[in-house]
Amino acid sequence: MATDYYGVLGLKPGASDADIKRAYRKMARDLHPDVNPDAGAKDRFQEVSRAYEALTDPEKRRIIDLGGDPYESGRGGAGGNPFGGGAGFGGLNDIMDAFFGGAATRGPRSRVREGEDALIRVDLDLSETVFGTTTDITVDTAVLCDVCTGAGTAPGTHPETCSTCGGRGEVQSVQRSFLGQVIASRPCPTCQATGQVIPSPCPQCAGDGRVRSRRTIPVKIPAGVEDGMRIRLAGYGEVGPGGGPAGDLYVEVHERPHDVFTRDGEDLHCRVTLPMTAAALGTTLKLETLEGNEDITIKPGTQSGNSLTLRAHGAPRLRGTGRGNLVVHLDVQTPTRLDDRQSELLRELAALRGEDLTEGGSANHGGLFSRVRDAFNGR
Repeated sequence: MATDYYGVLGLKPGASDADIKRAYRKMARDLHPDVNPDAGAKDRFQEVSRAYEALTDPEKRRIIDLGGDPYESGRGGAGGNPFGGGAGFGGLNDIMDAFFGGAATRGPRSRVREGEDALIRVDLDLSETVFGTTTDITVDTAVLCDVCTGAGTAPGTHPETCSTCGGRGEVQSVQRSFLGQVIASRPCPTCQATGQVIPSPCPQCAGDGRVRSRRTIPVKIPAGVEDGMRIRLAGYGEVGPGGGPAGDLYVEVHERPHDVFTRDGEDLHCRVTLPMTAAALGTTLKLETLEGNEDITIKPGTQSGNSLTLRAHGAPRLRGTGRGNLVVHLDVQTPTRLDDRQSELLRELAALRGEDLTEGGSANHGGLFSRVRDAFNGR
């Protein structure tokens, strides 16, 4: 069933061009995403812009008045193409264009076009990406002109039919070739193929329907977002020419390096250095995490390279429930300088453990152990 484009703008079939423009301006002003934060405002704004584009295009409006839908390609009946020619090559119009240089006119193109997407980078700390935050970003994009609301005309004036192409959006020339008389078509240079000219452009936007503006936008960063991810803000990109619907704004997250923690997906990692005695005897350490201090227990006999896992102390999972882990990697530090008393105590410990520290394996405490001690003392 064809869309009721008149009804979208609150009009009856046969409405004048002035009524269509007046209705569009009022609705666009109320529904534009920059002024209307409602969830459905953007979709409604795009629907209204689509209807306005269709009703201001003479060829599309002719199809609508015949009961068809100009955006439904390849359908037969009123307003459709009975030869199946939609976008691409294969319809009767395309064949005529290929052989006769555009003798089958496509009609003028609309001034109202969809805007481009925009991209901006935001730098965040690890704690902000892990737990989420709200940050303000400043963007410089094209926004709807508030003087002409996208029409491009000065107040009290309206676009006029292009006198060069007669509103067709293209100009034709007749040439003779071996095929006979050939009609060549090209876009109208006066109206840029729109079929209309603006004799009195808007003083603020110079007829473009949009102006550059710097805005500050609050962005909600979800908990668990990772470096390089992009957050899409629908309708906050560039407003299109002629006041067309805005594209989207993508915010790309860049995570600053942390002094202590590194990240692997939803898991966090850190390294803790233990004295040799603490690793041998066991101890309890106070570890400063992103959420505060945590006591971790070091078991007696811990070896360098061992790790401890603190469950659910990592980043939240974006696509799922729960959180990742915090993995603590342990490095055992061997002393590099020992005084005489410390050396004596270690020799006693070695003797009690029955460890042979001599060159030849005898019971005296010289030889290899002395060289190891000297190495510790930097001799």
